[in-house]
Amino acid sequence: MSPEELNPFKIAQKQFDEVATQLNLSKDICGIIREPLRELHFNIPVRMDDKSIKVFQGFRVQHNDARGPTKGGIRFALNETIDTVKALAMWMTWKCAVADIPLGGGKGGVVVDPATLSDNEKEKLCRGWIQQTYKNIGPLVDVPAPDIGTTPQMMGWMMDEYTKLKGEFYPGAVTGKPVDSGGSLGRTAATGFGVIVTVREALEYLDLDVKKCCASIMGFGNVSQYAATNFVKLGGKVIAVSYWNRNDKKSYTISKACGIDPYFLQSITDQYGAIDNKKAEANGYSIEDGNAWLSKEVDVLIPSAIEGVINRDTVKNISPKVRIIAEAANGPTTPEADIILKDNPNVFVIPDFLCNAGGVICSYFEGVQNNMNFYWSEEEVNQKLDQKMVNAFHRVFKMAKERKVYTRNAAYMVAIKSVAKAMKLRGWI
Repeated sequence: MSPEELNPFKIAQKQFDEVATQLNLSKDICGIIREPLRELHFNIPVRMDDKSIKVFQGFRVQHNDARGPTKGGIRFALNETIDTVKALAMWMTWKCAVADIPLGGGKGGVVVDPATLSDNEKEKLCRGWIQQTYKNIGPLVDVPAPDIGTTPQMMGWMMDEYTKLKGEFYPGAVTGKPVDSGGSLGRTAATGFGVIVTVREALEYLDLDVKKCCASIMGFGNVSQYAATNFVKLGGKVIAVSYWNRNDKKSYTISKACGIDPYFLQSITDQYGAIDNKKAEANGYSIEDGNAWLSKEVDVLIPSAIEGVINRDTVKNISPKVRIIAEAANGPTTPEADIILKDNPNVFVIPDFLCNAGGVICSYFEGVQNNMNFYWSEEEVNQKLDQKMVNAFHRVFKMAKERKVYTRNAAYMVAIKSVAKAMKLRGWI
């Protein structure tokens, strides 16, 4: 594929343009929404453990705040680019709107492999990121959260640095924090939990018995792990997961025909989602090529790692048995693959910014609890999260049926109409 086809921001814009045409949006609205309102580019100097100074490139993008303060994670990734951050910020705008929470879309990043840093260096980098952005973020402006390569502990450091710079305690300035530092119960599992809520609703619509269904998952980081455990709790079986091995610089698929034990695999997985192959093999698991997860004969496919993995070249590898593609990752399907999936009546696609909205919904809950200084039980968090995800799923499903459109287009229609209405009511257009 050409570089443009793999550019996540071009993909996000192309998806938006298709729906904007269907909705007959004015050029004025499109002109505002197609590009971020604000972009921050900065360098973060860090004194490393060997006393040298290394400069890291950082970003923060605030796509649209018509519905409320922007919200979105911070990625620490070696392949991070401004276009990736812009795309994720745009998708976050739609995610907040389709979930009906009063926030807009933001995203941040640093070009770094966090696995190469000591804890001391990670803390300095986190505090440096806040030092560069604190004038442009905050609980009523833009609220960061964890994403790929970042953790609750790192969010705790960021919240602490923001509080020091502002001179007042602001627990809601950053979400995804450890529970003992103002985080919300249920936040760690929230995205994976929400993914399976949407899968549950889709299975019910398709009249499929989850106890007779199996799934294959790309990735075994936080989202994938909790998607796997919650699918098993629902009564289904996961037969394969994949992961990226930093040492080998390649991916592997870990599988077992009778079903994996996600809890066991969690116990042999490091903080970056890498599974110990030797321990897996010793316990009866097969080690396959990293792309094998996609071609498994399963009912549910859950791409849960990076962008563009289902494209015009790989979509043909999907088994005819697959009935649901649940996009736990952001932007896993390219527009070229979408053209093929749209014409396949046997596949129900749960689009990314609906499927993985559980994380931002729970982050919103965390901010609400911080502002109230009153915290909910995990059961209450999960009940509220379940209801939010169900409502969002059915808003999208209703739009798809009424307009007779592809589910991704329906999700965009729900989200874009909400954002455009807020812009109009605020007098922007």
